[in-house]
Amino acid sequence: MAPQTDIPVAANVLGTIGTILWCIQLVPQIWTNWRTKKTDGLPASMMFLWAACAVPFGVYAIIQNFNIPIQVQPQCFGILSIVAWAQILMYSYKWATWKATVLGVVVTIAFGGIEAALILTLRGIYERGNETPPIVSPPYGEIWKRRGRVVGIDWVFLSMDCSGAFFSLMALVAQNTFDILGGVLYCICCALELGIFASHLIWLLRTRQVRRDAKAQGKTFDELAAEYEEKGEPFKFAERKSKAKKTTRINESSDVEAAGSDGSNNEALSREQSDAEKQPAGNPEHARC
Repeated sequence: MAPQTDIPVAANVLGTIGTILWCIQLVPQIWTNWRTKKTDGLPASMMFLWAACAVPFGVYAIIQNFNIPIQVQPQCFGILSIVAWAQILMYSYKWATWKATVLGVVVTIAFGGIEAALILTLRGIYERGNETPPIVSPPYGEIWKRRGRVVGIDWVFLSMDCSGAFFSLMALVAQNTFDILGGVLYCICCALELGIFASHLIWLLRTRQVRRDAKAQGKTFDELAAEYEEKGEPFKFAERKSKAKKTTRINESSDVEAAGSDGSNNEALSREQSDAEKQPAGNPEHARC
């Protein structure tokens, strides 16, 4: 696809709306992370991949000469993704604030350098007529683990992200020439995020009776699930455990049983020794034994 040469006003307007939404979409998530000091359910890998994906997308937007708002969009999104990633390192992995900050700054500089190098390298190749797309290429893992439930992702952020992708897609539609690759990227983004919404909605429908029962008992869904786990009873909507965790639990149970067995044997032995010590040294029965 050849670079754009003339950008219509409608494309600039729609691109600006999409860019504003994508530039501030992560702010509610970052604010929620900071306020609660928790990032449970928000994978560090997801945020890092989002930041990394901003690099090739930023390169493509600039080389294709999209409207300016669309070119700015990946840069802002990448930086905010790195901020959220650093928060996850702090709150979930207990990194020191200064370490997470330094790493975030280093990664930002590194990604910026890579993007600049790719633009300078690929622009010349592209302008010489080689139109091969200049592209270098989880939250669904967390959703699968929780049987469709979405935890840790701010819904305002997700709504703004999906809306930003939609308006950006419309900006490409409004251009004189629709960029197929860019449109596909935005369509994939919308589809993935709509899938997150759908997954949580289905989970709410599946668990409505369980949540209703928990509320009647003055408990939350998580508290009720924890009670089932403590009792050792199977719970239909319990989180899926990895094989490693299952093995660890089995080993822990075996250790506890072994410890209990050893404790009983030691206790019995101690009682026998104590009874023997209580018997008088000159006891005839003791002597005969």
